[in-house]
Amino acid sequence: MNRRAVGPLGIVSALPEELSALLSLVEAAHTSNVAGRQLHQGRLHGHEVVLVLCGIGKVAAALTTTLLIERMGVRSLLFTGVAGGLGADVRVGDVVVARTLLQHDMDASPLFPRHQIPDLRLDELPADARLSQALCQAARTVVQRPPAAVASFGLGAPRVHEGLVISGDRFVSTSSESATLRERLPQALAVEMEGAAMAQVCTAYGVPCAVLRTVSDRADDQAHVDFPRFLAEVASPMSREIVSVALQGLQKG
Repeated sequence: MNRRAVGPLGIVSALPEELSALLSLVEAAHTSNVAGRQLHQGRLHGHEVVLVLCGIGKVAAALTTTLLIERMGVRSLLFTGVAGGLGADVRVGDVVVARTLLQHDMDASPLFPRHQIPDLRLDELPADARLSQALCQAARTVVQRPPAAVASFGLGAPRVHEGLVISGDRFVSTSSESATLRERLPQALAVEMEGAAMAQVCTAYGVPCAVLRTVSDRADDQAHVDFPRFLAEVASPMSREIVSVALQGLQKG
């Protein structure tokens, strides 16, 4: 399929707090309701945008992505959210930008290899190189001046990672589950519940996509930060700033 050269940029948020942080920057916003989603249209740093809350899980992500492509005619999509860290050097407060995405709970074996999506004959789905690079460059700028709350959580200076992000319809929150994922998919940096489903739909349509995740935990049963406060004071402000800097760096659409 040919990529769209025109149309708005879709920005999909996993959580209401992140959507609100970005929506506060949108100019001339107006809202419509389709399929249980509120679609917020306007301009952000010179780009025509549509912002939407995804919902949790792969079906919600696929529905939201299809809606943005079919109904709103988006030219590309950005996804922001939090994730559990899997990589050995991925810490709470770090930022992960997906280069590829995989559904860790996809298993049509023995008919097809484990993790492979049969109709695409792919297991790792590519994120768009240009959008991902813009997010990486923006993230490296933003982590040089992270939110003040990072220090109050006792976190080190945030770092930026690029690589494999995995998705599945299960919230990974025990050491045994995360250890199993690390053993099976040692290249995985982070685990979440939506990104690879969005990437599957975008791959089918030929629409570029990119996924940005802030690490909120280590996907295990160890002590966690105060998640609501972390989301409000660290993850949401960081996502807002990274997306803002990335859009300012991209050619205006």
